[in-house]
Amino acid sequence: MEARTVPRTPDHTARRTQIAEALVRVATRDGLHAVTMRSVAAEAGVSLRLVQYYFVSKEQLLVGALRHLEHCSHERWAQRLAGIPQPLPARAVIEAFVSEALPTDESSRVFHQLSMSYAVLAMTSPQIAEQPFISGVDRLESELIGVLERAVAANEIAPNRDARSEAVRLVALVNGLGTGILIGQYTDDHAARVLAYHLDQLFASSNDHAILTA
Repeated sequence: MEARTVPRTPDHTARRTQIAEALVRVATRDGLHAVTMRSVAAEAGVSLRLVQYYFVSKEQLLVGALRHLEHCSHERWAQRLAGIPQPLPARAVIEAFVSEALPTDESSRVFHQLSMSYAVLAMTSPQIAEQPFISGVDRLESELIGVLERAVAANEIAPNRDARSEAVRLVALVNGLGTGILIGQYTDDHAARVLAYHLDQLFASSNDHAILTA
């Protein structure tokens, strides 16, 4: 009696990842404006119908790819912190974030380039602007706010620092310097020095603050 073949359950997460990574390759190679459902399907080696099954529109596909890159970036951020003894100093967490966020290697460059391209495209495309692109920035700022609030409580930074404002400023600074790196305005080393200077100012403790203002 022949054994019956049990149909394999599709791995939906793997399929979404496969499609998202195909979009990233198309967008990095040809520009975000060149992305279509059909071009992504061809790049992924799957049918157009399968792409449409997981992402019903191009806009949702773009957001899906950005969320995939965001997830990968957070994983690399965590890996940078893996070898540091607990409890993690706030500055170590922030420095790991800065090292990951600046587009100084292939993975971070792709993420920054696609995010920047998406923001520009959203300015002229209501369909894309309607998608929750900004939520990724909001999640990052919320995470940094938590880190900086703990730093204030642990006296790692001065108590007069507002954690929310500092988190927003840090994200804006990293994004601005990152864009400058991509267009050749700044070198990697120049951007790193600017951020190190900023962190030196930020992580002056309450005692340091008292000395400086005396």
